[in-house]
Amino acid sequence: MTKVTIGLDVGGAHLKVARVEDGRVVAVRQLACPLWEGLDRLDAALHAADPLIANHTVCAITMTGELTEIFESREAGVLATVARLRERLQGELRVFMGLKGFASPQSAVGDPLSVASANFIATALLVAQRLPKSLLIDMGSTTTDIIACDRPLGLTDAERLQTGELVYTGLTRTPVASIANRAPLAGQWQSLARDGFATMADVRRVLGDLPEDVDQHATADGRGKSQEESLIRFARGFGRDAEMRHLPAWQVSANYVSERQLRSIHDGALQVLSRPGEAINSVVLAGIGASHAEKIAIRLGNPAVAFGALIDAETDQRLWATRCAPAVAVALLQHK
Repeated sequence: MTKVTIGLDVGGAHLKVARVEDGRVVAVRQLACPLWEGLDRLDAALHAADPLIANHTVCAITMTGELTEIFESREAGVLATVARLRERLQGELRVFMGLKGFASPQSAVGDPLSVASANFIATALLVAQRLPKSLLIDMGSTTTDIIACDRPLGLTDAERLQTGELVYTGLTRTPVASIANRAPLAGQWQSLARDGFATMADVRRVLGDLPEDVDQHATADGRGKSQEESLIRFARGFGRDAEMRHLPAWQVSANYVSERQLRSIHDGALQVLSRPGEAINSVVLAGIGASHAEKIAIRLGNPAVAFGALIDAETDQRLWATRCAPAVAVALLQHK
């Protein structure tokens, strides 16, 4: 009988689902789940994932969505999320509790802070097994994890924001104004409006380097996602209309913002690697921003390996396994 393990990573913006059959990753999917709009969004995402989840033996769960502002605290978020998953999912559930491993939902709710935002530990543990002395860089839509997999230092978001292991910037959802307060334009420095006119998804569409199918949320103004519409939003942050400059001029400005973001991730990596005795042989790339994380590996002078290359997976699922690494990791760790 085939053993089927489902890995769920319940984020504040996405639900990531991995299906493992007899140790092999056969399907991975990311679904929009704007949890800040209510727990019914999780219900909808789980419903959409029903074909992927069907007939499972066990479901392994990790989360970061407890940080969402609909919850009064992280503890309340964990309790509400676990309760909702118990209502919606059939069969055995195992909740990931970081270095404490997996537990039943009943045990997990007794120690909710060990459950909170522990998904990075799952990825790091699996990478450490498969490729020791690696630095994991997982760039998602909202945040970037930078973990020396053999010995992660911070175990909470608060600790990791101090240690450089968590950089609160991501490929698509991060507002431009949180990355730069000025940028070059047509030979001059231009101060930027500190408002939410545009996101990094707009920057990447202006540059033409946003991967397909990774930006699953509405734009800042609710309008479309073409390069032209993205440029209108980006230009507004300069106090200008897009037609005031040609596209190549705007792309220079967008490149500057992209570089500023990359620099913040590079700084985090250098902080992690500056710890006494820290040495790595390779960089493991994960998240929807894996191709950007590869640029950090090049700057560090280390070979880069995609997370999806470290696991047994269907060939056509390796890309999304890389993009949804924590969901894959909890499934594989529990599957043993």
